[in-house]
Amino acid sequence: MKRISKQVTAGNVRIGGGAPVTVQSMLNVPSIDIEGSVRQAVALEKAGCEILRAAIPDMDAVRLIPAIKEKISIPLVADIHFDYKLALEAAHAGVDKIRINPGNIGGDDRVKAVAQICREKKIPIRIGVNSGSVEKSILAKYGAPTAEALCESALYHASLLEKFDFTDIVISLKSSSVDTNIRAYELIAGQCDYPLHLGVTETGTARMGIVKSAIGSLLCDGIGDTIRVSLTADPVEEIRTGRDILSALGLRGGVHFVSCPTCGRTRIDLIGLANRVEAALEHVDKDITVAVMGCVVNGPGEAREADIGVTGGNGEGLIFKKGQIIRKVPEAELLPALMAEIEKL
Repeated sequence: MKRISKQVTAGNVRIGGGAPVTVQSMLNVPSIDIEGSVRQAVALEKAGCEILRAAIPDMDAVRLIPAIKEKISIPLVADIHFDYKLALEAAHAGVDKIRINPGNIGGDDRVKAVAQICREKKIPIRIGVNSGSVEKSILAKYGAPTAEALCESALYHASLLEKFDFTDIVISLKSSSVDTNIRAYELIAGQCDYPLHLGVTETGTARMGIVKSAIGSLLCDGIGDTIRVSLTADPVEEIRTGRDILSALGLRGGVHFVSCPTCGRTRIDLIGLANRVEAALEHVDKDITVAVMGCVVNGPGEAREADIGVTGGNGEGLIFKKGQIIRKVPEAELLPALMAEIEKL
């Protein structure tokens, strides 16, 4: 059963409250490069990004906000550390959401100022706690950035906003340790009703980062309202991975792609074919299962539930629908033939 949190709205996107889990990413172009940032923002929206974050390290970077918002239709989040004035300026510039930790920006007057303008402009705030940001007093209490420490830190920051009746809050707890990360979200899910932003931080390059980010146990348990896959890679890969995670868990529609691992019975270039089919399916917007299988043994039988599929033979292949063979096609023509059948569905 999904954990139903309170709901906040960033721009035109609902977060929490039973809304679909959204996929986020963050610009990695230097903030001084406005044209490059805009180009990347457009590319990320095209790739399926549903919420986009940009670092706002100084006042000059605030110029990014109107420039990007003019070119995209998805919500833009300002990522701010320490300087509350940047939050105020980002709000005035039209940003849709702010990521800031209230405990790091100074006294109550500063927190109140940020809460007030965000309330007036209906801008939610994400509190983002990670292993390196836990307060010294909390670290001393737990001895390390444990799941309990991350949870306590996040609730402390939330309390600073609650003091001024601000509750349009999203919380993230990020550790580079997958087990700590999962435990932290499990803990906080039972201690507040704020929407939760899932993500494992500092995961590394795409190879290991994708594995670490597949935190399906949380989503399967109904925990999580939005997700950002953090990779040392092109942010487009973050979007693809995030969407793939949700698709694999049945949390979003679109193409579900399956293929067999190959074996000595395979007589076609199945690995090459599978990669080409997967690439061709990237922009197919249909709720279907597509299978690419290596031989007759693993073809229409094992993948009989697929809406459409192809199975290899000796230099040729069979196209099948729901386990029923419909065509025999030479190997070189398998991809276009398969895509033609998908177009008919």
